Amino acid sequence: MTTPTLPLLSLSDDEANLITALRSDLLSARFKLDLLDAYFNGEQLIRDLGISIPPQLKGLHTVIGWPRIGVEALEQRLDLEAFRWADGSDASDLEEIAEANDWFDESSLGHLDALTYGREYLTVGSADDGDAPPLMTFESPLDMTMLWDARLRVATSALRESVEDGVRMVTLYLPFETIHAAETNGGWEVLDRDQHNLGIVPVLRMANRQRTADRVGRSEITPEVMSITDAACRRLMGMEVAAEFFGAPQRYILGASESAFQDAEGNAKSAWETYIGRVLALERDEDGQIPSVGQFAAHDPTGMTKIVDLYARIMATQLGLPPHYLGYTTDNPASADAIRSSEAQLVKKAERRIRRFGATHRDAMRLALWFRDGEPPPRERRIECVWRNPATPTIAAQTDAAVKMVAAGILPADSEVALEMAGLTEDQRQRVLAERRRAQGSALLERLAGLGEGGEEEPSPEPEGDDGDDSL
Repeated sequence: MTTPTLPLLSLSDDEANLITALRSDLLSARFKLDLLDAYFNGEQLIRDLGISIPPQLKGLHTVIGWPRIGVEALEQRLDLEAFRWADGSDASDLEEIAEANDWFDESSLGHLDALTYGREYLTVGSADDGDAPPLMTFESPLDMTMLWDARLRVATSALRESVEDGVRMVTLYLPFETIHAAETNGGWEVLDRDQHNLGIVPVLRMANRQRTADRVGRSEITPEVMSITDAACRRLMGMEVAAEFFGAPQRYILGASESAFQDAEGNAKSAWETYIGRVLALERDEDGQIPSVGQFAAHDPTGMTKIVDLYARIMATQLGLPPHYLGYTTDNPASADAIRSSEAQLVKKAERRIRRFGATHRDAMRLALWFRDGEPPPRERRIECVWRNPATPTIAAQTDAAVKMVAAGILPADSEVALEMAGLTEDQRQRVLAERRRAQGSALLERLAGLGEGGEEEPSPEPEGDDGDDSL
């Protein structure tokens, strides 16, 4: 007779096998993700060719932060500001969930990881307090992975792994429940089971640079970026070596006797003492000839700096950045139009990321409402994400465009869209709307006070030329 197992205390065989498969997938991607992280932090090992660098300088390490600059330049243009209902209804419920999870600040971290690693994960779950809003978190791909149904484009399961106080913890996300377990003596002890009964896995993947055959995503730190970074670091290392060996010009002395390189006691001078001697007192040789003294030309680093500038231009092309972002400048300063033209590719990349990442943010908010209400919100009620304009227009240009739209009658003067076109942030737009409501309330009170003092409001005068006859 077999002893029945309690589902709250142990994992089923299918659940244990699923954890093993997901952990294997997580560990298989760890090396590549660590390599991308090293390039972002400037901690990668440079592959030296072993030709120009002497063994004594093998410990010399040069760093150039172009991968980090490229990733951060794109992420800095992805500012999520608010959620709202597309039909214009009150969005206080969306704001409550977002503010409770500090979503707008956390989103910048999620975007940065997605651009660096190629993907980021968003999880939704029940809060510890039943009355609190649902819990939404960003999870690094270093700690989380999922199994994906390519046909339905949804996750079938997901796993998050962490180590807390020396104990390995896992969270297994399934379509109908979320299981929290701890590793004990080679097995797993279930700590909690959240029976959410959604029918879908409450985990979303924010993927960067997807393709139809690759839904996992790719990093902005491409193999080309890694190769150019290594090459530039080797050039910088070569400049360091050249500065050590050839920074000071080498001198030569022809026809000098041995005593010229000895001190007063007859001891040989060191090479450094001979070199730094400001005055070289040299005697004539036995033939009466004066030794000739000269120096070789010092090392000129101009050739290497030109190579580094070439790498900067190539890197700017790969990352879609203006060259001046990477320190490459010209003698003639660029005009405003030239700067905007050079940023066009970066702005277009930011707009594409906004479209892709915005869909993930909207799905995460719908999941949060599902957890809160026990049922999904109606599909006809669309959620919109409000993003900061990724371009760099001037305030005057934005305001002028908004004023012309209002003057042409395309937008009403009190439209929120006009405020958005003028470049106001979400907080500023809300303050403007609040001030408008206060002004309207004050005007209404003044009108009522005037009616109370003057009695009934006088009828408006008839238009001129209207004698009351309706005949033509």
